Amino acid sequence: MSNPTPVKHSRLGAGRRLALATLSMGAALLAFAAPNLQAQAQQLTKLSYGTNWLAEAEHGGFYQAVADGTYAKYGLDVTIVQGGPNLNSRLMMSSGKMDCYMDSDMIAAMDAVAQGVPTVAVAGMFQKDPQVLISHPGEGFDTFESLKDAHVIFVARSAVSSFYRWLETRWGFSEANVGPYNFNPGPFIADKKSVQQGYATSEPFAIEKAGGFKPNVFLLADNGFDTASTTIECRRDFVEKNSDVVQRFVDASAIGWYHYIYGDNKAANALIKKDNPEMTDEQIAFSIAKLKEYGMVDSGESLKNGIGAMSDARMTSFYEQMAKAGVLPQGLDYKKAYTLQFVNKGVGVELRPK
Repeated sequence: MSNPTPVKHSRLGAGRRLALATLSMGAALLAFAAPNLQAQAQQLTKLSYGTNWLAEAEHGGFYQAVADGTYAKYGLDVTIVQGGPNLNSRLMMSSGKMDCYMDSDMIAAMDAVAQGVPTVAVAGMFQKDPQVLISHPGEGFDTFESLKDAHVIFVARSAVSSFYRWLETRWGFSEANVGPYNFNPGPFIADKKSVQQGYATSEPFAIEKAGGFKPNVFLLADNGFDTASTTIECRRDFVEKNSDVVQRFVDASAIGWYHYIYGDNKAANALIKKDNPEMTDEQIAFSIAKLKEYGMVDSGESLKNGIGAMSDARMTSFYEQMAKAGVLPQGLDYKKAYTLQFVNKGVGVELRPK
């Protein structure tokens, strides 16, 4: 409550008494409100969520829910712990140093079952994994099928034992063609007959900037790699003991993503740049445009069931493909890797533009 205009002693003595009474009332109200506001703040449940890389638009919905107060509205005080090249967020989660973690796809979550690691995916915020293969236009590699014939395919070491195994089994790629990818587009730009891995939201932008041309971009998700992506994965004991907290986090995160891709995301982007000062507005704008163009966040199952949707059918299809490729063991009880308890409730679908 604002203070009233001061009243001089020589005028309106009654007014002065009213002013003093008003001040006293204001002080009483503040005294009453302060502990209630403090109690509200104390009632917010703390939750830490680790991302899989430095802050970027691919994490935007989570930052949005922090920035616009959605998490707070759902009674949560969420700390986003950004990942990076020297931070093992999965290990931090498993050891109890954070509550939940973002994974790129379901391979690691299913492998955790094989390794006896008690974690579980509770939502898949992307319907499509952003992973792509990239080629030079007009060099004979203008279709997905033709990429396997490139004399060198630059992929990271970790990819050789994951999605590249699927490429071999499903599409006839060969490990003999693999060249090392060190997250530098230079070798690809220099060799017009090469192919490179990347994220649709990132590497094509870097190539356009450095190489001065627009590359062919092929989304693995549009060619059969049907994993849930950008997952919310938590320790199993945390989920069992805090199911209400997990539900609120999944729901609020979904709403954050609707607001981020369809609404005003300036505050979220400011938080992203605060955490990752090297991130630029131009890169963020490119990434958001690609998230929309490819329907990574909102397409397929999410159109009816809401952002974060997952299904047994897709999990089964993905597991069978990975087992056939030798990425995951045959006979694995892969359904332990996820739960549908917290998704497919249509939360936030009304926020999608008509």
